[in-house]
Amino acid sequence: MASVLPFQAVRPRAAYAAEVAALPYDVMTREEGQKATAGKPLSFLHVEKSEIDAPDGTRPDDPLIYETAKKNFARLRAEGILQQDPAPCFYVYRQKMGAQAQTGIVGVMSAAEYDAGKIKKHELTRQDKEDDRIRHVDGVNAQTGPVFISYPARPRLHTLVEKIVAGPPEYDFTADDGVVHTVWVVADRAAIGEISAEFAQVDALYIADGHHRAAAGAAIARRRRLPDRAQESDRVLAVFFPHDQLKVMDYNRAVKDLNGLTPAQFLEKVSARFAVEKPFAEKSPRRLHDFGMYLAGAWHRLTAKDGAYDAADPVASLDAAILQDALLAPVLGIADPRTDDRIKFIGGIRGMAELEKLVDRDGYAVAFSLYPTTMEQIMKVADAGKIMPPKSTWFEPKLRSGLFVHAL
Repeated sequence: MASVLPFQAVRPRAAYAAEVAALPYDVMTREEGQKATAGKPLSFLHVEKSEIDAPDGTRPDDPLIYETAKKNFARLRAEGILQQDPAPCFYVYRQKMGAQAQTGIVGVMSAAEYDAGKIKKHELTRQDKEDDRIRHVDGVNAQTGPVFISYPARPRLHTLVEKIVAGPPEYDFTADDGVVHTVWVVADRAAIGEISAEFAQVDALYIADGHHRAAAGAAIARRRRLPDRAQESDRVLAVFFPHDQLKVMDYNRAVKDLNGLTPAQFLEKVSARFAVEKPFAEKSPRRLHDFGMYLAGAWHRLTAKDGAYDAADPVASLDAAILQDALLAPVLGIADPRTDDRIKFIGGIRGMAELEKLVDRDGYAVAFSLYPTTMEQIMKVADAGKIMPPKSTWFEPKLRSGLFVHAL
């Protein structure tokens, strides 16, 4: 069973929701954050990415960064921009990006269940990034951004959510990037009980995005845990989405050189484990185990040959793993994509034109487009207790920070 509970969100008054809501701290650089918040003093980036308000040259781990986050959060509360609900609630959060719509339930999950492996991971975390979020949560004394969680879709939860969204929303606005954000507050005790009871029937929760937030939340819980009573720090802020509503986008690659090979030699080596077709008008693959490859101004379709990967292995059969194990490592010499500066990862939201630009104008030798990883693949890897290759998933739309804060 999964323990999913309501909480007393610190959140913006309805008139300020659109001004407060901000993209997550980790999808932009400091400079991009400063540009995004120019003339926007209420943007939650002043809390979540507080280095934008620190002097140039400030070290990323300087205590000033976390002191600034605490000060900015306190300012938004003191000015009445953010207020805390008087009683624990759930919140229903719908996002629409073009034809894509996803509706989740905002609540808190158990840090102890995370430690026990019932909240399943598919990515490794970096200690420096985890430490940054721990310092941030400790300094602000709040979880300022939710973990993006998926659960196997349940008809009863869908029915409960549809009943809630038939009523008037608390927030309804369109962000600068065109994504529509709508929020309903669930304060009714009976509805809250039904939601918690339905989640209690869920065997496992899956982290879709936000592994560092989840790890930091669990670390804070361990530090603050008391033997005789439960605390808010025992719980981690999250948005819970049914798996069949989520859209995973492609996560593509570009490589700076051909590892000393000519284009003809490179194609010959690639053809040992992939069927190569040219031209490839679609540019982006339409099925698993197909890849697009942009080389010397032309698109090729690569199809993994039988025996190029272990179909029974949930990790080895991922397209990101097939490309890495059958091409990037043996042909291009990229042994560790996490540390090799010859490779660049490009989120699918940027489209095929970005891959062409990297090769045609930015000095890269070759680019690859991948078919998106499916939620079923992600859950299968997590169930096996394994880790996906780096940069295997790109979720859109991104959750906004600032709409729900979990005060500790």
